[in-house]
Amino acid sequence: MNNKVYLGIIAALLLAIAYLGYGLSKKSDEIQVKTEENEQLEFDRDALQLDLEKMRFSYDTLATENSLLMAEMADQRSQIDELLKKVKDKNWSISKLKKETETLREIMKGYIFTIDSLNQLNQQLMADNQELTDRVNTVEGQNRDLMERQENMEGMIETGQILQTSQLSATAIQLTNSGKQRETTRARKAEMLKACFTVMENRIAKPGDKDIYLRVIAPDGTVLPSSDGQASREFAEEGVQYYSVKRNIDYNNAQMDVCVFYTVQEGTELQKGDYKMFVYEGSNRIGTIDMVLK
Repeated sequence: MNNKVYLGIIAALLLAIAYLGYGLSKKSDEIQVKTEENEQLEFDRDALQLDLEKMRFSYDTLATENSLLMAEMADQRSQIDELLKKVKDKNWSISKLKKETETLREIMKGYIFTIDSLNQLNQQLMADNQELTDRVNTVEGQNRDLMERQENMEGMIETGQILQTSQLSATAIQLTNSGKQRETTRARKAEMLKACFTVMENRIAKPGDKDIYLRVIAPDGTVLPSSDGQASREFAEEGVQYYSVKRNIDYNNAQMDVCVFYTVQEGTELQKGDYKMFVYEGSNRIGTIDMVLK
């Protein structure tokens, strides 16, 4: 071969080498691009997986007592779990998964807003309920106060209706042959005991018949018996079962003078000493009188 042939072969080889070098360089650039795309794809998948897991956690932290919302959120959590499987499977389009993830995120924002609104409403209702409870308690307290005041007023009225007496006095009476009454201080001469007093004016007392009882305590502590010696069922006070004499008066709320006479039982002589007389209207003691017989 001559030099021209060799030069032609060398030129062809150089061209072939240059072409192969260009092709190799281009392939290397394509591989670099693909590698970078794959790395970006892996990064996007990891980021999407993390985003879905955060969203799943957010759903787990949402709390509501609304059964319908709870059911809907449970369905959304299931969809997030399905997307996580697709992301890990790597056979699904990242762009499509991103769109579905974004849709789920918007739905979750709606749930967060709804739950927050319900919580605020619930707090307002609780505050309103507490305010109502406080108002009810206040009204109940006022009612109790009114009832207590009414009971106190009724008690005051009941107490105010009790008759009051003044100018109480007691004497022993001896009857003369002519039937006249003569005062005496001698026990052996006393045939009657006379207790007099003034019943005061009382506008709030009930007018009408009033039973006045006189209970006479002898020096030895015994109660002078009534003429029939029987216990009174109308007269009652703790420890008191008997009265000595009873008188009925017609009380019209005005001041009136009253005298009650106790007749010493025939054949009985009164004891010497201190006597105590208690005046009652019904079961209420309205006066006390002391008397001494010699």
